[in-house]
Amino acid sequence: QVQLVESGGGSVQSGGSLRLSCAAAGHTTSRDCMGWFRQAPGKEREGVGGIDRDGPTSYADSVKGRFTISQDNAKNTLYLQMNNLKPEDTAMYYCAAAPYPHCPIPLRAYWFNDWGQGTQVTVSS
Repeated sequence: QVQLVESGGGSVQSGGSLRLSCAAAGHTTSRDCMGWFRQAPGKEREGVGGIDRDGPTSYADSVKGRFTISQDNAKNTLYLQMNNLKPEDTAMYYCAAAPYPHCPIPLRAYWFNDWGQGTQVTVSS
């Protein structure tokens, strides 16, 4: 059983930064594609970015240049560094794992079979 637990969400003003973490239990983050998704009220869950088993990352156009995904394999932890946050980044953020060495692009939720409970990010203008 894979357990993913996100943390680090909160409320910030536009232009601020947050770093989300996703701790994996019973799962080695280096083995699979790990992804970050977000879902705002009334909207579909969208892929934010992913990191392949061997390190390459991919990002949605809406966050490219502002968000960075990384992982610490020794700690089994995935990170999402979010800079220059905008009000439209407000959403529940989820980490997820897919059983592929390379993340499918574009990221789609149905490729991922393990999910965390989410952490809320709120950006005020």
